[in-house]
Amino acid sequence: MIRSSRYQTARASGAAPAAPAGGAWSARGRSCGYLAAIPFAFCVAAAAAEPVPVPSGQTVTLAEVLLDDAPGQSGETWARFRFLAPQIARATGTVGYDLAAPDMDHLCGALALPYLAEHGLTAARVVISLSDRMVPFGVQDPEATQFFEAYRPEGAACIWEAF
Repeated sequence: MIRSSRYQTARASGAAPAAPAGGAWSARGRSCGYLAAIPFAFCVAAAAAEPVPVPSGQTVTLAEVLLDDAPGQSGETWARFRFLAPQIARATGTVGYDLAAPDMDHLCGALALPYLAEHGLTAARVVISLSDRMVPFGVQDPEATQFFEAYRPEGAACIWEAF
C-alpha cells in the first residue's frame, strides 16, 4: 500500500502527452513540474522509495508521480508513474521488454490505481514508465533505457492503450 507521506504527487503542465520541450519546471530544477494546489504536491525522493514487487523479480522503485493535462483532450488528466528499474539497462541489464511488459501491467493495477483512489484523483490515462536511471522528466538521454506503457483506468482494471 502507498503511504501519502512517502509517495507524493506533482502536477506538470505541458502541451503534449510527453514532457514539454526542455522538461517540466520546478523550483529545484527540471523534474517535478508545476506544483499544483494539491496538499501533497512535492517531488518523490527516489532514494526513499522501497522496492516494489513485480512479476519479473527485478528491482523496481517508484521515483515520482506526475499529473499533467493531455493535449487536445479538454480537461483530461494523465497520471505518470515513473519507476527506476536498473535491470533494464541495455549494456548490463538482464530484463528485456518481454519481461518488463507484465511488470508495467502489474504496476498499473497494483500500485497506480490504488494510489489514485487513495488520493481521490481521477485520470483519463495512467502512464507507467521504467528507466534504468533517473532522467529528469522531459529531458532526452540517449544512454538511458526506458520503457513506457499507457493504460485507461476502468474500474479496478488497467486497459492497455497503444500510444
